[in-house]
Amino acid sequence: MTTVPDDNVHNMAIEGSFDDCQRIMKTLAANLDFKHRYSLGAVNSVNWARVLAQMVYYFASAFEVQRRTGAEKVCFCVPTGNFGDILAGWYAMRMGAPISQLILATNENDILSRFFNTGVYSLGPVHRTLSPAMDIQVASNFERYLYYKVGCDARALSALMAEFARTGSLQIKPPAEGPVDPAIAAAAGTKKECLATIRRYYDRYGYLLDPHSAVGVSVAEKKRPTGIPVICLATAHPAKFPDAIRQATGSDLARHPKISELTRLPTRCEVLPNDKEAVRRFITETIA
Repeated sequence: MTTVPDDNVHNMAIEGSFDDCQRIMKTLAANLDFKHRYSLGAVNSVNWARVLAQMVYYFASAFEVQRRTGAEKVCFCVPTGNFGDILAGWYAMRMGAPISQLILATNENDILSRFFNTGVYSLGPVHRTLSPAMDIQVASNFERYLYYKVGCDARALSALMAEFARTGSLQIKPPAEGPVDPAIAAAAGTKKECLATIRRYYDRYGYLLDPHSAVGVSVAEKKRPTGIPVICLATAHPAKFPDAIRQATGSDLARHPKISELTRLPTRCEVLPNDKEAVRRFITETIA
């Protein structure tokens, strides 16, 4: 994005984490007058259309694996940070897709995997990892999921989210016996497991996993059910993560001609402080 020189494209970076960026974006979008005046939108999974589109490949891939294997149902393992992709799978299950279970995979930023194993959703420090798209503590789509966990009661959901905003923690009590949600198994993958998975799958199969997909595969190996095909969702091209690939394989394998072309282009980006007013001013002054 930063290599696009067009006059109507303006890139900004925030001195902070993904959570900081997303919090600023959501705060500005919550001001409806400002949102409408400047036509604010989002292309990540905060946008419901993104989640809606992702549901399609759960059906398509499940049907294809059924055709190839004769399996009655399949299981999906989904590396996640913002809970959007796996929420699409959860909706697909509710719509009747032949899915027996979803496996949620996180990296060391394990707030979501901790929730599905304990019922407690609590903030921790953001760990910088080899899978940066998963370096998230506050998952926007988790609120959409919680709506169903509280019986589609919008007031109860608002109270839960207010508690989380105030204390950094909320809790859904799991059943006396069993998981928080039998549809979702969850575990975290470490840096060591991620690198080992990239190396093993490249050596054994000649397939180069990016670090996000490798986290998913490593967790799938821990949590896969017996006798059911597991589909591991891949999330990015490994050429976006050359350092991780070098650490895993010892070789400079992560290349793509289009990405190589981009690295030779000039970039343009405004670095802003971690402050919503700074972002608001940048938007209003730039558009003005």
